Amino acid sequence: MPVRRGLTLFLALLLCLPFAPAAAQDGLRTEGEVAAAQGLYAAEVQVGSQADSARAAGFARALAQVLSKLSGDPAVANRPGVAQELRNADAYVESYDYRQDQSTSPGGAPTFRTMLVVRFHPELVDGLVSALGLPVWAQPRPKPVVWLAIDDGSGPRLLGTGQVNAARPLLERAVERGYRLGLPSGGAAEQAVVGAIWRGDTAAVARASARYSPPMQLIGKMHRSGNGWATDWTFVDAGRVLATRTVNESDPRRALSSGADVAADALIQRYAKVPVSEPAGTYRVVVTGLHGAEDYLQVSALLQRLPVVRRIAPVRASGDRVEFDLDLLTGLSGFDRMLGQNAPVEPVEGVPGEYRIR
Repeated sequence: MPVRRGLTLFLALLLCLPFAPAAAQDGLRTEGEVAAAQGLYAAEVQVGSQADSARAAGFARALAQVLSKLSGDPAVANRPGVAQELRNADAYVESYDYRQDQSTSPGGAPTFRTMLVVRFHPELVDGLVSALGLPVWAQPRPKPVVWLAIDDGSGPRLLGTGQVNAARPLLERAVERGYRLGLPSGGAAEQAVVGAIWRGDTAAVARASARYSPPMQLIGKMHRSGNGWATDWTFVDAGRVLATRTVNESDPRRALSSGADVAADALIQRYAKVPVSEPAGTYRVVVTGLHGAEDYLQVSALLQRLPVVRRIAPVRASGDRVEFDLDLLTGLSGFDRMLGQNAPVEPVEGVPGEYRIR
């Protein structure tokens, strides 16, 4: 049976996927081009309107997406200090646009979504990641090849480049996690690999994948299971199995997209690094050069808004000098990185924990 017919039923189950973005309408993007998020420091989120309040909430969700891609952690917003800084997301925005997407409801009527596309300052976001001690998944990132065999009731067939539309949930989820996946061409020789996939012969799949780079394979076996779909995923890096997972889903799109998470989790565990920093704890901080209550209030306000500061305890004040005990998430180095160049205080060179009013 030809591959095209073998995947017909599966493709039919994916017809509810949204269409590609429609051309931007007047008032959404003045250049007349479609706004889209490109790269690790950009994201797009759905908003209910173009009102300031909706945009501010959208900035926060977009920054959370970017931090997730950079760190590889889909739950990064739950890490200490992150939620607090998401409320200041507008400070990291470089530019933004709106786009209107069109799709078709199950009844055939067109539906529209307003998408906010946000691009952030890379250096500012990098500073935030470093200050909060988030893991960093270094670039360039690999592009593993997906060897996925699907049996929709007509016998297993390989999902190749000819079925890229069916693979969209998987490919798009990988982009959300900050990397990309590739598909094999799906020619006759590669269709012969289906047997190896079905019996779990990762070595045979790796040999068939030798023409592709890097030597990483996401291997999947997807088939009907009751009223849903079961998928056995295996991620292989240079011949070594790094992860296996079986996923059961009623929705074939979620079954597909789960493979991107399997690969991402394995890659992050192996390659992501945490920035060097002192341990969390209480540190004595001294600020000098204060000329009155206004300077003290300015320093106090600065400390209260920094997400790496969990608690502030004033110790003593004398003359132009004030001391605090700060409960910090990532130590003094993270505190220094969080200050930035425009803070009202600056570190005193060679004296850790001491700062002066600019």
